[in-house]
Amino acid sequence: MSATTTTRVDMHVKILDERVVSRAKARGIDVLVYAPHFVRLPDARARAARFSDDDLLVVPAREVFTGSWRDRKHVLAVGLSDPVPDFITLDGAFAEFDRQGAATLVPHPTFLTVSLTAEDVAARRDDIDAVETYNTKALPRDNRRGRDIARETGLPGFASSYAHLRGTVGEAWTEFDRDIDSEADLVAALRGGAERRVVRRTGVSHGFRGAAEFAHLGYENTWGKIDRLLFSGMEPTHPNHIAYDGRFDDVSVY
Repeated sequence: MSATTTTRVDMHVKILDERVVSRAKARGIDVLVYAPHFVRLPDARARAARFSDDDLLVVPAREVFTGSWRDRKHVLAVGLSDPVPDFITLDGAFAEFDRQGAATLVPHPTFLTVSLTAEDVAARRDDIDAVETYNTKALPRDNRRGRDIARETGLPGFASSYAHLRGTVGEAWTEFDRDIDSEADLVAALRGGAERRVVRRTGVSHGFRGAAEFAHLGYENTWGKIDRLLFSGMEPTHPNHIAYDGRFDDVSVY
């Protein structure tokens, strides 16, 4: 009898360079899903291709910020063929993901003020392919709530390191019961509800990594935001950016 084939996927990282790749490989990760903030899909795709090799597949994705800065709900799409901007309505994002046949995932549900609620997930259950049930950056109560939401809706779960810091890569992953050798394979596994296990590291070091990631929110929500809003001009993923050619004017929130 042949051995069962599995694939370890860190379902969401924000950074990608040689050190990230080296750490992922050392942690036994087979696939990284790379979804950087405010980076257009073609740029993420080019960087993912640069760092993919026979030992590690990097899949580009988009964590779309729906709504305005005051009412954000993040949604993760894997398998997009065309760029989708931030700052569009939640309905607009879901419609575009469906049009492109992407896998639609709920990252860090109920986390702070940037996530889908339990009610959001229940209302859109038929349009969602999986709910994150473990996120290294999230607080324990949020991860418990993610598991509750997945159980209550009957949706599959997934895990990610949600690494904004290199040391967090590979702290959590989703282990699928099959070979995943391409972006299309991953999308098919997600949309088809493939069997999987949600796995994370444990111990003091893992706790430290989670705490460091959570503390990083302080930078993201202060100096990082000030730099984006005051010094960097229009976000590359703003729906009014020339790259989108007005395609999202009807669902833009600005």
